[in-house]
Amino acid sequence: MKIITWNVNWIRAVAKKWFKEFVQNENPDILCLQETKAFEEQFLKDVWELEWYNYIWHTWERAWYAWTVIFYKENIEIISTKNHFNEMEHFHADWRVTEIEFKRNWKNIVLFNGYFPNWWTRADGTEMVSYKLDFYNHLISYSRKLKKEWKDIIMTWDFNICHTEIDIARPKQNIKSIWFLPIEREKIGELIDDWNIDVWRYFNPTKLDTYSWWSYRAWARANNVWWRIDYFVVNKDFIENIEDINYMTDVMWSDHCPVMLKLK
Repeated sequence: MKIITWNVNWIRAVAKKWFKEFVQNENPDILCLQETKAFEEQFLKDVWELEWYNYIWHTWERAWYAWTVIFYKENIEIISTKNHFNEMEHFHADWRVTEIEFKRNWKNIVLFNGYFPNWWTRADGTEMVSYKLDFYNHLISYSRKLKKEWKDIIMTWDFNICHTEIDIARPKQNIKSIWFLPIEREKIGELIDDWNIDVWRYFNPTKLDTYSWWSYRAWARANNVWWRIDYFVVNKDFIENIEDINYMTDVMWSDHCPVMLKLK
């Protein structure tokens, strides 16, 4: 099984840059997108010609925001599309998370596709760092609940945070920057170290210069100077099911690159 995650930073723009061909060539079983920034009807008009896929599309009433979508092949046995976060009033308006539960090899797997809060003030005026930390707390609590239910978890997120110093090109210069604040890194460490694993770091514990987001300014991508903020995280018991993970840095149509996870 192949799962690809990608912050497309506006699906309608990426649709004009060989998006369909990318999906057809890579042929993922599950495709998770963040920051689609489009209503479903716009997507249907501009993008929807992906054969053999169903989808869960989460939007709200505001265009140009955090929305997420999961495409999945028709042969995947979906158990539930319940969305824990979007049922919570505090997070409902942002539609940051899509969630599916499916069965594979007689085991239930819960897949989260999410876009973590960024640094800007929300539209309702909420100060974002506190909101972001609250989001972490709910994610940690919910993952522990699923652990007690003996369910496997795959989290694929634009975390909007670099967990460790080797996930960022210039850690000393960014020690006081949002996305790299100690309080943020501590919280994301609590999630990963609790009973989950950052899949890339599990297989590449000391590898440098692997990033997933580059600024459009200062030739950041050409110089490969920026941040690894897009992750696959799984529960520790599930890691033996992972065959490969790859940052697809040659795909250039967004300021993020896709990340591919392959299961055995």
